[in-house]
Amino acid sequence: MSYARGARTSVAPVGWSRGRIVAFGAGVALVVVALVGPLHRLSFELLSAHLWQNVLLAEWAPALLAYGLPPELGARVARHVHPLVALPVWLATYFAWHAPALYDAALRHPALLQLEHLCYLTAGLAFWLPLAHGTPSNGVKAAYVFAAFVLVSPLGFLLTLVPEPAYSFYDGAHGLSALEDQQLAGATMLAEEAVVFFAALAYYFVLFVRDEQ
Repeated sequence: MSYARGARTSVAPVGWSRGRIVAFGAGVALVVVALVGPLHRLSFELLSAHLWQNVLLAEWAPALLAYGLPPELGARVARHVHPLVALPVWLATYFAWHAPALYDAALRHPALLQLEHLCYLTAGLAFWLPLAHGTPSNGVKAAYVFAAFVLVSPLGFLLTLVPEPAYSFYDGAHGLSALEDQQLAGATMLAEEAVVFFAALAYYFVLFVRDEQ
């Protein structure tokens, strides 16, 4: 009997708490929501829907997947992801795939679109792993989040403020003109990133203040 209990203990995933399981499962669910179902179909009709698909794959799902990893496994993976590499890669991925020529091409070629989605998810995981399991201090993590928000925000401003539609693939749908759809996409992106990154910044800033005290 004691041997059986020991065997069960030895194979139990260390650090995989209920909360982490829920977070990881939610991350997987968001990937499915982004790639399968109404949102994916709507992304071919509205730029704002495609933007939500990108946000789920580049920010929300990777964050939940990263924080859902058990600490030991997460730390092992995070050792191979340097923040000064992860942040530029994440930013470059966001800006490159939003370049009009590449954005339109991805929507017209399924294989390229799948590559886009894979790039977003991979870059998103690289971005969040140093925060979730990396060794930098909480003050450095707060600065990392703040830098990410400041550097990615111009993309949302550009989509909101440019006077003409940037992407030829979209010509308006569901009562929105192409320009209105684009402005909605940019404003939504700015609002979403403000909420997500402010929450992360506040969290690590509070931890930083506690460390200093």
